[in-house]
Amino acid sequence: MISENFKDFVHKSYSSKANYLETIPGLPENYADIKTLEKLLSINYKHVSVNDQLRGNLIMKLKKQEFPYSGIIGYDDDIVPSLNRAILSSHDILLIGQIGQAKTKIAETIAKNLLSPIPVVEGTITNDIPTSIPEKQLVSLLTDKEIIRSKPEFFVSTETEDKIRNNRLDTKIVWLDGYSRFRYLLATPDISVKDLVGQIDAIKIAKRGVEIYNMESYSPGQLLLARHGVFCIDELPVLDPRKQVALLSVLQEGIYTTGSYPVIFKPDTRIISTANPIDYTHSGKIIEPLYDRLKSHVITRYPKNVYDEMMIMIQEANISTPENVQLPIFVLRAIAEITRIARDHPEVNHEKGVSVRMSIHSLELLISEAERVRSIINDIKAVPRFSDIYCIHQTAKFELSEIDDSYENRMNILDSIISDAIKKTCAVYIIDVPLDKLINLKNEFKINKTFFVSQDMTGTKNNSKSYQSQINKFNSLKEIMDIVINNIIKDQNHFEERLKEIGLDNVYSNEMDDPEVLASVTELVLEGLRFTDPPILGRKDGNYVYTQ
Repeated sequence: MISENFKDFVHKSYSSKANYLETIPGLPENYADIKTLEKLLSINYKHVSVNDQLRGNLIMKLKKQEFPYSGIIGYDDDIVPSLNRAILSSHDILLIGQIGQAKTKIAETIAKNLLSPIPVVEGTITNDIPTSIPEKQLVSLLTDKEIIRSKPEFFVSTETEDKIRNNRLDTKIVWLDGYSRFRYLLATPDISVKDLVGQIDAIKIAKRGVEIYNMESYSPGQLLLARHGVFCIDELPVLDPRKQVALLSVLQEGIYTTGSYPVIFKPDTRIISTANPIDYTHSGKIIEPLYDRLKSHVITRYPKNVYDEMMIMIQEANISTPENVQLPIFVLRAIAEITRIARDHPEVNHEKGVSVRMSIHSLELLISEAERVRSIINDIKAVPRFSDIYCIHQTAKFELSEIDDSYENRMNILDSIISDAIKKTCAVYIIDVPLDKLINLKNEFKINKTFFVSQDMTGTKNNSKSYQSQINKFNSLKEIMDIVINNIIKDQNHFEERLKEIGLDNVYSNEMDDPEVLASVTELVLEGLRFTDPPILGRKDGNYVYTQ
């Protein structure tokens, strides 16, 4: 019986070559069947380090021409190659960029896509791999003998040691995926050294007579909780120098120094930190040895083009019932343009930046506004329109720099930006409308005078006050709308092809014959006719009128 000769069994497992095929670095082909310590030892399991997991999995994906960072959009030409070089070089990474440039998401994605599952003792919070315990110590645990430690070097938690003592070879094993080994820490002034690297618990020593060299005297910090994984420290420069020194000692030597006691616990962790460009360039914000130890510094940025911004919005927006939403592409484009114009606006603080989250949250709000005003009351699908767009005032996440950063000034700037974004968006779809049709429409407005628009007005055909009923009074408007709808369909098809290239589906339907979609298109066309040279239409009291 194996249980009668633990020493030989463990020795054979530790001294023999791995007895399994790997599907990816460090992962046995039949890993799902390995649920106990006995089965793990019987295949002579050999743990693969975080560096080798990241590098090996990246190499496999590159050979298969698979994109290693699913969910990261628009960084293919510059940032992705930089990340690949850093991972192939086994570098810890410092990501430098303004708010909302996917820095944390990059770290999450690396953990999720490039770390292999590992076997840990069920219930451990410190990702304890039982075969990381030295051979003699594991035999002592299996035979319920005392472990004699000559130095404070710990391999697994006290809880894990107790489970192995109690359950022996029946100790339960679970396979922990990479994302479960991702830890995120927002650096704030109140973060302590103990939070980062843990502490020797003097109270435990005093009350329970626990020896310093006993693992029970040690309380783990964030670094140990991220063991065998990725540890993301957001806004690293916020940590004061003393805390950065503690982090440096772990990165360099794998040793936590808590008070006057050294605690050796090698975390086998990839550090990915972030910094704002202002703090990154400020002397002394990151201590020089740590600055140097984070070997790869990768500069992030905002999306280069409007399509990338739109794809990020589609991917990240949290919509409760997307099946009840129709999202015209021109509305999506307009929201993206608002954020992009804000980033370049002379009154907006460029150092702080304007996050992609402003685009995402504005889209969520705009869809909710369509639900609030029309969809819920009339039991119809939610279709956002330009007349809904000013609801995004509450997601205006930017600061002003050249003038007083008051709410009133911010809203005035935002209204100007919204107008510019709508003008830019309309131009995309009405640019090829023939001049003669524009002249005919202007003449029709001389007769019918006004087109009434309202958030509350539905597009239903049998409603005498509907958009459709009014369109029927303007033959040229119908013809112009047909041209614009054709342009919208072309743009929609192009956008959906871009989404498919990155493995995304457009979850929002866009049926052009739906009365609510036609109402939204109508507002697009009417807004566009305000920006022709000379303008075909003007606005008065929120409605579109003939201009002299």
